[in-house]
Amino acid sequence: MTTYRTEDIRNIALVGHGGAGKTTLTEALLYQSGAITQQGSVDKGNTISDFEPEEQRHHHSISSAVVGIDHDGAHINLIDTPGSPDFIGQALSVVPAADAMAVVINAQNGIEPMTRRLLEWAANHNYCRMIVINKIDDEESHPSKLLDEIQETFGKECLPVNLPAKDGGVVDCFFGTEGETAFSSVADMHTALVDQVVEVDEALMELYLEQGEISPQQLHDPLEKALRDGHLIPVCFASARSGEGIDELLNVFSKLMPNPIEGTPHRFLEDDHGKRDWFIPDVKKSEGHVLAHVFKVTYDPFVGKLGMFRIHQGTINKDTMLLVDEGKKPFKVGHLFHIQGKEHIETDTGVPGDICAVAKVDELHLDAILHNSHDEDHLHAPSLDLPQPMAGLALDPKSRGDEQKIAEALERVSAEDPCLQVEHEPSTHETILRGLGELHLRVAMEKIEERYNVKVGTHTPTVAYRETITAPAEGHFRHKKQTGGAGQFGEVFLRIAPLPRGTGFEFENKVVGGVIPGGFIPAVEKGVRQALEQGPLAGHRVQDVKVTVYDGKHHTVDSNEVSFVTAGRKAFLDAFSKAKPILLEPVVAVEVTAPHNSMGDISGDLASRRGRINDTQSLGNGIMRISAQVPLGELDDYSSRIKSMTGGEGTFTMEPLDYEQVPPDLQRRLMAGYKERTVH
Repeated sequence: MTTYRTEDIRNIALVGHGGAGKTTLTEALLYQSGAITQQGSVDKGNTISDFEPEEQRHHHSISSAVVGIDHDGAHINLIDTPGSPDFIGQALSVVPAADAMAVVINAQNGIEPMTRRLLEWAANHNYCRMIVINKIDDEESHPSKLLDEIQETFGKECLPVNLPAKDGGVVDCFFGTEGETAFSSVADMHTALVDQVVEVDEALMELYLEQGEISPQQLHDPLEKALRDGHLIPVCFASARSGEGIDELLNVFSKLMPNPIEGTPHRFLEDDHGKRDWFIPDVKKSEGHVLAHVFKVTYDPFVGKLGMFRIHQGTINKDTMLLVDEGKKPFKVGHLFHIQGKEHIETDTGVPGDICAVAKVDELHLDAILHNSHDEDHLHAPSLDLPQPMAGLALDPKSRGDEQKIAEALERVSAEDPCLQVEHEPSTHETILRGLGELHLRVAMEKIEERYNVKVGTHTPTVAYRETITAPAEGHFRHKKQTGGAGQFGEVFLRIAPLPRGTGFEFENKVVGGVIPGGFIPAVEKGVRQALEQGPLAGHRVQDVKVTVYDGKHHTVDSNEVSFVTAGRKAFLDAFSKAKPILLEPVVAVEVTAPHNSMGDISGDLASRRGRINDTQSLGNGIMRISAQVPLGELDDYSSRIKSMTGGEGTFTMEPLDYEQVPPDLQRRLMAGYKERTVH
């Protein structure tokens, strides 16, 4: 039963590099608040948020989990997210449910690649953010030095609201001005915080200059504005293992972090009959129209399909009738849940700003909009800047008849993870599961085999080359077939011309005089499109071609759709052979982050893979980043190569960039291989 108001809610996403201690921090916060009686351990596999079998086996988070914490009158919805780059889609896709991001940093390891990436992402998307420096009791940690590095990297607006005390624990710098810290004066830090906050409110700044001090109550509203503007990024020190700073962190969450009314307004895309604009829901509005956003979908073995959503406007009660997107048929909320890890706690009411869930609604999907009025039919969630999955596995059923079971399993695992995609490549006749890396795909295959009891073989996908032309040409074909009854006749003349890379395909009809009746023009286009699916060079899809049909002939009795499909296809193939065709290969943008002493090996390896290095940048702390362009076909084993060259300390990301012409020797090999396959 919900007993709190919108003003009491704090929605906070815990994000950060893998190994920063987010799950252990979540356990410590749950324990300190009294939500659990014993603190679990990642190593033992008994934490509230890492409850999936794959997480317990791998000893790190793989998907995001929601827990509820009640502290000092506030209800904190905490979202524990995975930190591996392979699962960044699971982390970023749930952030729209939060009003603030708490980026957790390992005090021993300092600023790691995902730390930088997540803080940059939060800044670009205008999220309130804070930093939690965890593991401050580690003997090899240097909190003072790390704070300096954070301010140098992310700006002087990163200011501590508490500091490690000399005798253990932490000292409050925001509400207090006294205490001995391990490195800085509490009074100085308190002054720096107040100075930073009052800068966003001229009237308060004048009062502060006159009086020399401001009460916490007077600072509250300008503090929330400073958080929204990114003018203040609070830094907290804690140790999830020892409990140091955990109670203080709960106080920061409940007293300083924004409630749903104070956070950066959430926006939805309004597309009303082609007129596009932004719609900002009224989170203060508990009556009237409901608007909620589904940020996570899972398949639970007990309740079936479960959709978690953030309520942005209106109140959802048990038995409320809701619509999904532009659906015409509403569903009734039979059971409304709050989520506590794997537990589903039934509730009667969800208020604006709250996080709830419903089960057994097949229409639910990631980014679905729930509402109770057709006035909201035209609202959509804005797209997130998620990385494009490029790593792939081609799938083969191990048992005959398993194709349907595999298809259902693939549909479910891809519905749960926005960075898992299923492709069907017609040119290679392969079903390909794509993800962000080797670990991402391995975990997905574990889910498919263990949860859905289906065995799947895998192999490296054939590279999805493309075919195109480099010169204009003309083609012609007359299809004539006479049988005992009505025959077949169709004649087509067409021109083809290259289009800019990435344009795709254009079809133009310039037939005049009815030499090809208008009813047969779609058949000509259909024939051309059939030819595009499997090009004549090496059997790959044809792209970036414009086809113009300008002449032809028909027969009043023998012409039919089949005749013009055949004539269109073969006329295109005739023109294609004359248009200086080439093969294209996919090229990806690769970013490698690794220790500086590995840069020579990495640069040499990229060069050996026909890579072009665009930029090399120092990130501090002996870490370098290399940006390069590399043909996708050269990166099959790159994950293991990076681990080998960097002793396991390197990471990389890749995103699709373009298609480029393959080298002549590679084109000859691919053409010869295709010819050999088709002959045999």
